[in-house]
Amino acid sequence: MRLGAVIPNFSANTTRGPMKFYEWQGDSWCVLFSHPADFTPVCTTELGRIAVHDHEFKKRGVKVLAHSCDKLKSHVDWVNDIKSYCLDIPGDFPYPIIADETRELAVKLDMIDEENKDKESEAMTVRALYVIGPDHKLKLSMHYPASTGRNVDEILRVIDSLQLTDRLKVVATPANWTPGTKVMVLPHIKDEELPKLFPKGVDKVSMPSGKVYVRTTTDY
Repeated sequence: MRLGAVIPNFSANTTRGPMKFYEWQGDSWCVLFSHPADFTPVCTTELGRIAVHDHEFKKRGVKVLAHSCDKLKSHVDWVNDIKSYCLDIPGDFPYPIIADETRELAVKLDMIDEENKDKESEAMTVRALYVIGPDHKLKLSMHYPASTGRNVDEILRVIDSLQLTDRLKVVATPANWTPGTKVMVLPHIKDEELPKLFPKGVDKVSMPSGKVYVRTTTDY
C-alpha cells in the first residue's frame, strides 16, 4: 500500500460482529494493524498495550482495528489470555479483531512479506500498521518483522504529527518531535506571511550556505 492510496471498503467478520469498513470508520481516523498469529508472545504484548492505551486513541478521535489470519473463535479465546496477561486493561477488550482466514484481505492490504505472499498455506502476516484518515486514504504505514514488537508511544506520536499537519498545512514536524516542541515552517511559506500565520513568532536558523530554510515555531 502506497501513501495516499484509498483503503478499499472491505467487509469482514470480527470479534464485534460483521463489519463494513467505511461504515465502521465513519469520519474518524483509524489505526488498522496486523499481527502474525494468535497465542504468540509478542502479539499478546502488542494487542495488550494498545488496549491499555485505548483512551489515548479515543482522545485523538482514532478508532483501532486489529487483523490476523486466524479464525474468529481463536481471536475470542485469545482475548481472554491478553486480558489475563495485561491486567491494566480497563473493562472489556476495547477494539475489534478481524478474522481473515482466507488471507484475502491481508494480500489486498499488502500485509504479508515477499517470501510468503503467494503461499496459501502460510497464514502469518507481518506487523503492518496503517494510519488511515477520515477520507479513507493511507496517511502512514509501518512494517515490522514478526521478531520486533511495535512501540505504542511512537504510534501515538505519529498520529499527533499527522493530525497537526493535516490541520495546519504550513508546518512539518522534525526528527524526534513531540507535542509542544518546535515545528518547522514549510519552505514555500514566504517571510512576509509569517506574522499573520504565526503571531507569536518564528525563529530563523542561519546556515553556512547562507540559505534560510530552517524556520521553527511553537505557535501552533
